[in-house]
Amino acid sequence: MEARAIVVTSGKGGVGKTTTTANVGTALAHLGEKVAVVDVDVGLRNLDVVMGLESRVVFDLIDVIEGRTELKKALVRDKRVEGLYLLPAAQTRDKEALDPERFKEIVWELLEKEGFDRVLIDSPAGIEKGFKTAAAPAEGALVVVNPEVSSVRDADRIIGMLEAMGIQENYLVINRIRPEMVKRGDMLAVEDVIEILGLKPIGIVPEDEHVLISTNVGEPLVLRSNSAAGRALMETARRIHGESVPLPLLEDKKGFWAAIRRIFGGS
Repeated sequence: MEARAIVVTSGKGGVGKTTTTANVGTALAHLGEKVAVVDVDVGLRNLDVVMGLESRVVFDLIDVIEGRTELKKALVRDKRVEGLYLLPAAQTRDKEALDPERFKEIVWELLEKEGFDRVLIDSPAGIEKGFKTAAAPAEGALVVVNPEVSSVRDADRIIGMLEAMGIQENYLVINRIRPEMVKRGDMLAVEDVIEILGLKPIGIVPEDEHVLISTNVGEPLVLRSNSAAGRALMETARRIHGESVPLPLLEDKKGFWAAIRRIFGGS
């Protein structure tokens, strides 16, 4: 991806957006980029917990927006991976404290003054002010989607909003794929999701019990060599970084496609 400011979004909550932000950010830093991951989910922050950095948070995004501290002082450096930093959200405020224009200035400062190669923005769920603020400085997007009807429908709306905002370099991260369910016709196939949404995938991530374990211990999956999801997220980061990494072989299974065309206006 050429985009340096990337919003990670989904529309629907609970699809793995924060996990994707933490792991792709960690992997990009592992590949040599200087990366800031920014949590915009004010009042419901979780990125610090997923990354295992919650005990080191002193200042937050709202402190920076409202001028109580400098940007440098709010950044939390991850000591495990060179070049990886977190800008946490506020836990005790609400999304009304967000200022989209000020947030754009903060992202610009990270890229142009602080020398970051990439800023990954963890967007809150939904399409209200939190999403609009998170997407305001973005040049591209990772749209995280699960292979289920409600997630795909919400992603379809988010893609339309991103394009209306002029954000064009957008890719899918298809998360929690279970091949055995796809083969039985009980889950949307990757091809179904791609055909419905009309975006290219940059990551295909299998269901993996290590996701829950990594969240509980605050260690990103990409630091665990025994995790299938971790390997898939590392490959996602390598594609973003510019490497040519083949996507997993896709099976031609159309288990739900005919049944759900009507939901998206198809015939």
